[in-house]
Amino acid sequence: MKVSISKENHLKAIFHLQQEQGLVTTNALAATLNTRPASVTDMLKKLKEQKLLIYERYKGFKLTGEGRKAAVHIIRKHRLWEYFLVKKLQFGWDEVHEIAEELEHISSRELIDRLDSFLGFPESDPHGDPIPDSQGRLQVRRQLSLSELPINKIAQVSGIASQTSEMLELLQYNHIRLGTRLEIRKKFPFDNSLEIKVRNRPPVTLSAQVAKNVLVKDDESLAERR
Repeated sequence: MKVSISKENHLKAIFHLQQEQGLVTTNALAATLNTRPASVTDMLKKLKEQKLLIYERYKGFKLTGEGRKAAVHIIRKHRLWEYFLVKKLQFGWDEVHEIAEELEHISSRELIDRLDSFLGFPESDPHGDPIPDSQGRLQVRRQLSLSELPINKIAQVSGIASQTSEMLELLQYNHIRLGTRLEIRKKFPFDNSLEIKVRNRPPVTLSAQVAKNVLVKDDESLAERR
C-alpha cells in the first residue's frame, strides 16, 4: 500500500505515543506533530479507512496489525539512515535526526534491505534505539534512567530518551556517549541533580531533567548479555 509522507509521519508518531500511553488521543497526537487537532482528525479518518487504525469511541485509537507493520518499517528506515550517517559519513549523533526524517520516506524496500546488509545488520542506532529487522521484529531492552541508578553503582549508557540536538550536544560536551561507563557519586535532594563520574574525567553535575533522559544498563543487565 502506497502511503503519503504525511500519513507516514502520523503512523510513526502514533506508534511512539502508543508505546507510552496505550490508546492515543487526538490532542496528544496533534501536540506531537505540532499541528491542529482538526487536521489530525482528518488524517485519522483516512488511516481508519485504509484499515491502519482502530478507533474506540471516547477512549482513543491505536494501530492495527497492518498499521503497526507500516510504522515499524518507517522507524527501521529512519534508524538505519541515522546509523549510516554517523558511522559512514561521520556526522555527529546530534546532526542526523532531521536528515533521517527526510531519508525515511524513500519507499524502496530493496534499498533499505541492501543498506542494512551493507552496514552489517546493526542492532541499534547511534542513540541506542533498537533497529527493527527486515521482518519488523523490534527488540525489547531492559533499561533504567540514570536518575533511578543507585549511588556508586557502575552502569553503561545504552540509550537516550530525548534526542534533541541540544540534549545530545550537552551530553557530548560532558563526554557521555553510548557505551560510556559511569557512576553516580552524589544525589542532591534540593533539585534532584546528580554528580556523575566518568572514568578518567573530573566529576560533572547533571540536572534531573538530563539524568531522566539518559538510559543505562547496570552491571546485572550487562552480565545477562554475556
